[in-house]
Amino acid sequence: MTIPVLFLHGWTMRGAVFEDVAERLGADFTCYAPDLPGHGERVDDTLSLDACAALVDRWVSRLDRPILAGWSMGAGAAWRYIEHHGTAALRGLVTIDMSPRMLPAPGWDLGLLGQSAEAVLATSGRIEPDWPRMADSISRSLYARDSAPVFDRSAVREMLLGQDPAVLRPLWDDLVAMDARDTIAKIALPYLVCSGAQSRLYSREVADWIAETAEQAQVQSFAHSGHSPHLEEPDAFCDAIRRFVAAHRLATPEFEPEKT
Repeated sequence: MTIPVLFLHGWTMRGAVFEDVAERLGADFTCYAPDLPGHGERVDDTLSLDACAALVDRWVSRLDRPILAGWSMGAGAAWRYIEHHGTAALRGLVTIDMSPRMLPAPGWDLGLLGQSAEAVLATSGRIEPDWPRMADSISRSLYARDSAPVFDRSAVREMLLGQDPAVLRPLWDDLVAMDARDTIAKIALPYLVCSGAQSRLYSREVADWIAETAEQAQVQSFAHSGHSPHLEEPDAFCDAIRRFVAAHRLATPEFEPEKT
């Protein structure tokens, strides 16, 4: 049997960023990585995290209990899917370098690193007029300073400049408004929380909070990665997925698809 994995990309990205990981995971996994609403082939879709969750639901319903793996905004889409549909149709969850609440709040300082609520909220107004400058900033912030990612900074910048910032803005606003903390507290299935030790966006404490809050969550930190361990340390990332599957027996016969 093969294990289905449904990858969800980050804001401004496309499903194609997971092609290298899918190849490295090999024949034991069947990987899917659709473009999310507002991105790539789905630029004309309804733009919201709810729309992302609805797309995830359509994909999950076609697959045999996939592992759901969300990076950045994709993690937000995964949490929103779970909020609406629960976890019964999944065999595992993986999230990559994302906070359940990006904005700081009283008693909550695990949002975007070093950013006040005012600064985060002000970003929305700069997306359209300052898009080329933002593309440069995003392409730098995705990776640790000394990493050599398989999807390099120039390719990231080219992808960003091919996106329509007016389309992307509503999804950014939805992400900023997101608060998935209560949803995470209710997650009770095998959960791998991936954290880049050199992330410029989120601290390791975010991953620790998720692991302490979700019943079956565990943290995997990637020492040489920033926001994108699957692109910066793809072999280590794939090994972590394989160990996660083995530790939780996610490939046991009870999950085998029915023969047709």
